[in-house]
Amino acid sequence: MFVRAVGIAALLLAGAGSPGAALAQSAEVPSASSAALMQEVTRLAAGAGGVMGVAAWRLDGTGPKLLLNADQAFPMASTFKVAVAGRILELVDDGELTLDQMIGVDPGMHVASEVIADRFVHPGLSMSVYNLLELMLTQSDNTATDVLTAAAGGPGAVTKWVRDQGVTDQRIDRDTAGLLREFYNLPATGTFMEAYEAAPDKEEMGEKAYLPNPAFDADPRDTSTPSAMATLLTRIFNGEALSPESTQVIAGIMERCRTGAGRLKGQLPPETVVAHKTGTIGGTVNDVGVITLPRGDQLVIVTFVKESAMPPADRERAIAEVARAAHDYFLFTAPQN
Repeated sequence: MFVRAVGIAALLLAGAGSPGAALAQSAEVPSASSAALMQEVTRLAAGAGGVMGVAAWRLDGTGPKLLLNADQAFPMASTFKVAVAGRILELVDDGELTLDQMIGVDPGMHVASEVIADRFVHPGLSMSVYNLLELMLTQSDNTATDVLTAAAGGPGAVTKWVRDQGVTDQRIDRDTAGLLREFYNLPATGTFMEAYEAAPDKEEMGEKAYLPNPAFDADPRDTSTPSAMATLLTRIFNGEALSPESTQVIAGIMERCRTGAGRLKGQLPPETVVAHKTGTIGGTVNDVGVITLPRGDQLVIVTFVKESAMPPADRERAIAEVARAAHDYFLFTAPQN
């Protein structure tokens, strides 16, 4: 789902902070190596335009943390689907759902996206919980997401699950239909696809999809700080949020993610295993997940970009460059306990 900053100065005014300020957020980082890292990450973040937020640390909690704007709220876009998956898998763990349980997908639930709304246009579709999770996390299918959000008990139930994980700076307020209706200023009546098809200027909507929207960027709903998202991922991948079986399910699906090849994975060695989830809307381009380093230890990393008018490819390249800098730092330089 989707302001160009003029160099480092604009980043500072936007709150990105200088290397010294970033270090203050991450006092655990030894100064000799971290100052150079933060200077480089700040430089790379400027390439995204707008404001970039980063949170990265080892999954096992040892060693330093890389934090840049880590306590600022950013639009999550489709990265909120990680929390939806977590709540659904909690219901599976509690015996209220099963992975092979079939759920009807009424055409009235369709939301514009690549798979279901585009290809399964007729009534009569049912899909298993497992396949809906697969489509939601690997291809960011919006219809699958809203079917699962409803099955999860709605956005409020998803936020409650996040709170139960001890994460306070992340909130889920709308399903994708509600979020997109407001972003594109579509009528609240009728189905999403009816409102979408009745929109008078599809070309204008297409242009708006990749431009910053000040009202949207300032909206506290459906936001997360980088630290909050990284904390949630840490709990999930450490097996603290879900059963071992459900932890394997979500990790396995996220490793099969098909979107955002130019983001976290963009400049990593080709064989690197990355379990991740992307998000895109207006001035926002995000990618969050867990990178497995060559020796087997894992790196939690969250990269959020907001308020950017740069071409999406430039935002993605900045994310890829930051991810590679973090990967190399935690592999070669950061102390290990």
